[in-house]
Amino acid sequence: MIDNLVFIILPYAAATLFVVVTIQRYVRKGFTYSSLSSQFLETRELFYGSVPWHIGILGAMFGHLIGFLFPSQVLWFNGVPARLYVLESTGLLFGLMCLVGIVSLIARRLTSPRIRAVTSKVDVLVLVLLFVQVALGVYVALFYRWGSSWYAASAVPYLRSLFALEPDLKMIAPLPLAVKLHIVNAFLLAAIFPFSRLVHMLVVPIHYLWRPYQLVVWNWNRRRLRGRAPWPKTETSGAVAPAGSEPAPSGRTIAAR
Repeated sequence: MIDNLVFIILPYAAATLFVVVTIQRYVRKGFTYSSLSSQFLETRELFYGSVPWHIGILGAMFGHLIGFLFPSQVLWFNGVPARLYVLESTGLLFGLMCLVGIVSLIARRLTSPRIRAVTSKVDVLVLVLLFVQVALGVYVALFYRWGSSWYAASAVPYLRSLFALEPDLKMIAPLPLAVKLHIVNAFLLAAIFPFSRLVHMLVVPIHYLWRPYQLVVWNWNRRRLRGRAPWPKTETSGAVAPAGSEPAPSGRTIAAR
């Protein structure tokens, strides 16, 4: 009964929430599709946490996706021990980067009063679930070796059975408890995804890479910036500079993305 609850009902409930609430939020509250960056409040710790986190999570997610789409090719690749060692070491490296990043980000939230002030309960829940997910992934990689192979041979058939609407638990039934918790926690993250700031993943501004340059025109009056009164104007010649003063600066145009 518990297996049916967490490996059949929970996945479909999480998928329903993910799709329905995500679309509803985008339609009704599109402005909230943002990471609500706290970079203006604190930058240094954000850099040391965000950079390894994003590199690690992108690598880990890409590896899981490759295993899901091409399981037979992954098993063929792992048939050579040297390639298996390289693949396992790379996956562990990405997992450790995720762990370092998420620990740094959690510490930043706890130690900075300004960051704590803008941290919601949903943020705390997401950070906890992400930490648990990464910690379980690293634990599995360390103590249950050759995960890329048994992931392709056991977990992928189960996940594909969910997409086919014919759930089959036979392949994951013998898996260790840590692996099962890793799978269940992933479903919990999918369920809470549309309620959190994680939705910014769906609106990455990739179009910035090919959009045309923007023209930014600066036309500042030096005297006004220095706190002096502006030059008086006449009806015929516009602004008249006092004798001995510098000419008004001309506008500057720069190109920026």
